[in-house]
Amino acid sequence: MGRLYIESLSKKIKLTHIANAVYKTLEQKDDLKAELIFVSGEEIRRLNYETRKVDGITDVLSYPSLDGVKGEILKKKDYPTELDGRYLFIGSIVVCEDKIKEQAKEIGHSYITERTYLIVHGLMHLFGYDHLKEEDKKEMRDKEKKALKLLGVEQ
Repeated sequence: MGRLYIESLSKKIKLTHIANAVYKTLEQKDDLKAELIFVSGEEIRRLNYETRKVDGITDVLSYPSLDGVKGEILKKKDYPTELDGRYLFIGSIVVCEDKIKEQAKEIGHSYITERTYLIVHGLMHLFGYDHLKEEDKKEMRDKEKKALKLLGVEQ
């Protein structure tokens, strides 16, 4: 059995439990890897504008390296150009610390809970899930809730 490895060079936090919850929820089997970057409000505003033409601070941006993979069990052999050592690289997640703090306060839960949710949310995007249409939103949210339950985080 493989695993999902999340690498964060910008912040030293323990991510294994979050990765494992998403990995199990999506029934993955191969060795996968995602990158996680923490940035300021101004940095995420710049990235949001450059990549989405939206001039505003957002909480999380996801940059999947694989297209059309929603619901798929990812296999390294199917994506030889996306290998990073023994891992299949699935993409990058950028999270705004300023927005995490603000939203946690607004919602009334901890910074850790909000950060965990946003990382799970970002990972779901890397696996092809989205929330543009109502039925897609429900499917994505159900997967997020399942992963968060594995982590002991109720939403």
